[in-house]
Amino acid sequence: MTQLICKRILLKLSGEALMGESGSSIDAGIVKRLAIEIKELCDAGLQVGLVIGGGNILRGSQQASEGLDRVTGDQMGMLATVINALAMQDALEFLGQPVRVMSALKINQVCEDYIRRRAVRHLEKGRVVVFAAGTGNPFFTTDSAASLRAIEINADLMIKATKVKGVYSADPHKVADAVLYTRLSYDDALDQRLNVMDTTALVLCRDNNVPMRVMNIFESGAIMRLMQGEDIGTLIEKGTEQ
Repeated sequence: MTQLICKRILLKLSGEALMGESGSSIDAGIVKRLAIEIKELCDAGLQVGLVIGGGNILRGSQQASEGLDRVTGDQMGMLATVINALAMQDALEFLGQPVRVMSALKINQVCEDYIRRRAVRHLEKGRVVVFAAGTGNPFFTTDSAASLRAIEINADLMIKATKVKGVYSADPHKVADAVLYTRLSYDDALDQRLNVMDTTALVLCRDNNVPMRVMNIFESGAIMRLMQGEDIGTLIEKGTEQ
């Protein structure tokens, strides 16, 4: 087995990554495929923390724009991430992979409360930890929650899994000649407003020197190849030039 370049990662999945073409909010086949890849990483000795968005079920900011109170909308969005976390937990456990869901909101009957030291202990014991309910506070996205958890667990790398190969100079679905960046600094991403993540998430990673890799989650085996040293997607680091 090729030696892995990281010991511990934080993987950020969008809620939309769990959706199927049929329009269902959670596609069991997609969740199973993602669970298989995550288990393969764990079997290779990698410690994996996971944050899943809730956009496949509900977006609090969208509900707020339609008249719902923003705090209420964000709380509903946090609960949506718990639903996704439980779905992923079930898929991983079916494969025999130990996993714990830890929520920033108190929902003791369905998952554990988030306690940093306990989360790190779970990771050290080879369990996947799914961090649910964002930061537990309104006005913060799950991108910000992923950056925060990556810092708290001392992750070697944060991976933002998307539907495209990496960070482009413009939306590749709208601009045919959009340029794919292989290297970026956090300041470049912020200055050029490249919409990698929200500003809070990028600043958290920059100021705490957590490198980020943006890559396509739908490319089978890509995360394992990345962990084995292959240069995939876009690497964003503090002070790295384009």
